[in-house]
Amino acid sequence: MDAHDASALTRLIAAEIAAQGGWIGFERFMELALYAPGLGYYARGDRQFGLMPASGSDFVTAPQLSPLFGATLARQVAQALDATGTDEVWEFGAGSGALAAQLLAALGDRVRRYTIVELSAPLRERQRQTLAAHEARLRWLSALPPRFSGVVVGNEVLDAMPVMLLHHDGGQWWERGVGVQGGRFQWHDRPTLARPPVDAAYVPGTVTELGRHGTGFVRTLAAGLERGAAFFIDYGFPEAEYYHPQRHGGTLMCHRAHRADTDPLVDVGDKDITAHVDFSAVALAGQDAGLTVLGYTSQARFLLNCGLLEGLLNGPQGVDLRITSHAHKLLAEHEMGELFKVIGFAAGGLEFEAMGFAVGDRTHTL
Repeated sequence: MDAHDASALTRLIAAEIAAQGGWIGFERFMELALYAPGLGYYARGDRQFGLMPASGSDFVTAPQLSPLFGATLARQVAQALDATGTDEVWEFGAGSGALAAQLLAALGDRVRRYTIVELSAPLRERQRQTLAAHEARLRWLSALPPRFSGVVVGNEVLDAMPVMLLHHDGGQWWERGVGVQGGRFQWHDRPTLARPPVDAAYVPGTVTELGRHGTGFVRTLAAGLERGAAFFIDYGFPEAEYYHPQRHGGTLMCHRAHRADTDPLVDVGDKDITAHVDFSAVALAGQDAGLTVLGYTSQARFLLNCGLLEGLLNGPQGVDLRITSHAHKLLAEHEMGELFKVIGFAAGGLEFEAMGFAVGDRTHTL
């Protein structure tokens, strides 16, 4: 984003703060910072996704890291297509289009249509370029239709949804919001009745999040998905870990040029803002809306269950050290293997033994 766009986004947010009496909740601030049309981080034309900072990117996702990610996930998607009797894949927030390319190549004619739900016009154009070879089976939508069927995938989608920030001062909870002081965005708290779902001995100064947009998204998905399944891959925890008193700083994080920081009020629009996912809340939202939880496990266990090692050893070029190194990052506990989790749902009264959760299912921890 150039300086003109950044200042325009800052003015837009400041104007909304003024219109709301000098304060907006962080949830709204994050929504504008990321998604304000033409100005927000994901609405701009930059290359957010990439393997290295030299590309001008801010972070790398699993599909960019290794083509084995999509090829392995495709085995689970194929099983779900067969189990649900459907032939369409739906991807939310397809980023660079790398995952879609990998899934389409692996699934072949098994997929009649691949629908990408994407809010960002620049990202949609980048996806069109990446996926030009599959154009005949592709379509883009900016919102879900009222009714649809198929297998839904979302990689690092829930973490990019706006969150409500809560602050505990040792006596009560406050909603953390944003005001303007001296021409700069500043934190301002207001009393709130909102609470974390876990009642614990929170120390003074604790900050944490409520992912209301994420659970609302799951409920909307459940209302529209007549027959099918859904798989979401993201970093996060069950609620007992998410709201553990020792996690007193919360999980909010910003990413720029492959470096992380914890201040979303500076360089607004020039960096990503994320929060970890409360998978217990996601699972409960799905169940309450009529979905069946197929399983929940770590990314490493999910990929191993779906045959990543077989794909690594039996690749067309044999064992390649570079590919092996990147695959290791997908699986290693200190990389993406443990921090990232996978949750699966089925809709339409369907239930099947999803291969990704065959060993190491952690649903009981939710």
